[in-house]
Amino acid sequence: MQLQINKVTNLLLAIKNLNGILIRPGETFSFCKLVGLPTKRKGYLFGMELSFGEARSGIGGGICQISNLIHWLVIHSPLTVTERYHHSFDPFPDDGRVLPFGSGATVFYNYRDYQFTNKTDYTFQINLWLSDKCLDSELRTDAELDYAYHIVEKDHQFLKINGHFYRKNEIWREKILKFQSGKVVDTELITKNFARVTYMHDNFVEVTGADKENKNDC
Repeated sequence: MQLQINKVTNLLLAIKNLNGILIRPGETFSFCKLVGLPTKRKGYLFGMELSFGEARSGIGGGICQISNLIHWLVIHSPLTVTERYHHSFDPFPDDGRVLPFGSGATVFYNYRDYQFTNKTDYTFQINLWLSDKCLDSELRTDAELDYAYHIVEKDHQFLKINGHFYRKNEIWREKILKFQSGKVVDTELITKNFARVTYMHDNFVEVTGADKENKNDC
């Protein structure tokens, strides 16, 4: 619980470097460049981080929650993701999950960054703040866009392979005409996820023999 309490401090410190940032046409957003290395000297505390196949404490732990949220904003926009990583394992069962599995973006300073580029003619702004219970955000632009975006999860499964549990799914994006009754004009595969699960799950598909070829495609 103390790690969760500390995370609030870590989020507030990171938000100071990100809130209100403008991403103009042709510019690239870099999470690591803007936030920098979380250190005790900067006021960061021990929080929970996921690393090397386990959940553990680390200075600045928890700020991935911000990169997760920013990624969710970005894939609902015409901005182009240029660097993004997902955790290689899933440590906790779904408990109140509202976003599809694998729709986030992990960061680890100077090793794994989250970046996106503004290839449009518009200027975008990211706003972040903490409410009583939540990390909140919004993505603004300097002009009304003709399109909206809807994220869809497909082919979600839990798999058991050689006695170990894994999880897979696909994240798709629908491009919608806002002023024509929500007409879908394009559908795009955003990412395929495949991750080891560190907990047991009752509803799974046993993968054996030739079925393993399907696992290698994920």
